[in-house]
Amino acid sequence: MTASTTTPSTEPATAHPAPVSGGKACRILTRAAWPLAIMTLIHRVVISPRNDRPTDDFTTVWSALNRFVNGTAVYVEDYHASDDPHYLYSPGGTLLLSPIGMFSQSMGRNLLILADAACILLALALLTLLVGRRLTGPVLPVAVFLVFATESVTNTLLFSNINGVLFLLEVVFLWLLLVDRGQASWNILRGRGDRAGTSPGAPGIPWAGIIAGVALGLAITVKPQFIVVLFLPLVRRQWSILVSGIIVPVVFTGVGWLLVPDTDTYVDTLLPYLGEVRDYANSAIAGVGAHYGWPGALVLVCQALAALCVAVAVLGLLWWRNSDPFMWAATSTAVLLAGVFLVSSLGQMYYSMLLVPMIFTVLCRRSVMHSALIWFGVYCCLTWDSWKSDRWPKLGEILHYSYGTVGWSIIVAASAVTVTGWLVARRKVGDPVGAGALVRDLLGSGATDGDAGNNSASDGATPGSDQTTDQTARHRR
Repeated sequence: MTASTTTPSTEPATAHPAPVSGGKACRILTRAAWPLAIMTLIHRVVISPRNDRPTDDFTTVWSALNRFVNGTAVYVEDYHASDDPHYLYSPGGTLLLSPIGMFSQSMGRNLLILADAACILLALALLTLLVGRRLTGPVLPVAVFLVFATESVTNTLLFSNINGVLFLLEVVFLWLLLVDRGQASWNILRGRGDRAGTSPGAPGIPWAGIIAGVALGLAITVKPQFIVVLFLPLVRRQWSILVSGIIVPVVFTGVGWLLVPDTDTYVDTLLPYLGEVRDYANSAIAGVGAHYGWPGALVLVCQALAALCVAVAVLGLLWWRNSDPFMWAATSTAVLLAGVFLVSSLGQMYYSMLLVPMIFTVLCRRSVMHSALIWFGVYCCLTWDSWKSDRWPKLGEILHYSYGTVGWSIIVAASAVTVTGWLVARRKVGDPVGAGALVRDLLGSGATDGDAGNNSASDGATPGSDQTTDQTARHRR
């Protein structure tokens, strides 16, 4: 017999695949995300709005606008006769939206759906650039896929309302708010979106503030809830934004008041109705309380707690208004709006689209979105899941009806807790955090921001560099 010789294998007993590099992983994710984004977009824009819908915002709005265009009375509804959608826009909002009434109902609906979708896409692209990411990377397609899968965007397109356009106006305002101070590039396709380390006194673009105010003013004209966002230019003394943001709704309301033939009905009937709390399709705290028969005192306590959380978060964030401008602006706007949704007489889940700019700050060096808790709130107010249950019908009904309220509440509470943690950290390193110091900072140059001079790290830094950047900032302090 001839003995066989066995050559020992040079391969390891257990082979592990080589890790994919960061750049290649991004390219793979981008290729995977775009088909998901495109198919979800097509479904939400082409298929979903043509199916049967549980309610119809557009027909009511188009009918009122068509009456306005034809010179007849606008506010002709019996607002207490049914639970169907009602026309709730002011004379100024009626004037601004009146071009919709010039088209046929079918064409007007289709054009509004396309406008909403285009505005949402543009807003997401602009947010991608504002956090320092390229449009060719994975952030945009992932955002399109996730945002168009939400309840907010799905129902905005299904019910054919104006929220997508308002979302773009909000993002344009945030962008130009920063451009006005030289903290973002007006030519955003060339320049980095958020110039976090720019000096507060850096020159901006002269017309940026006016356009930012016009964008916000248009949003206020349609939905007065946006008036709280005027807080941002006020505290930074960006007067061109503040003035134009006030003038635009005043002018539209004044002209609309002259053109709408039944403004007396608006004052005598619609305004009192807007102050009432309806007990259906209402995610505001008062709406949930009315639906479940809560005592008035309990509703007031919950509203006060929500307002307190908003105040803590928004006032605490002021320390970072110049050193982390996009994070500050996006987070403050979202917290203010979420607070309005909670404490006003009417809050509807599809308003949650307006909180998306804050979600993008997860890609920034500092963000309340780095907390795990806040993502439970994001899920609750944006999910398309139904929590109705055949096995537990009562529990399912409670969960399904109130999860928008719970989501907004978690967002404002988690933001307050996170910002409080930042303030505690500031105090530990000897930085001022008191109310008096904040007032002096607001009245002064604003150069004593929490991380002034320590934010040279780009918001476009890779997630893996986040910890290193934080350590460097702490070392510099």
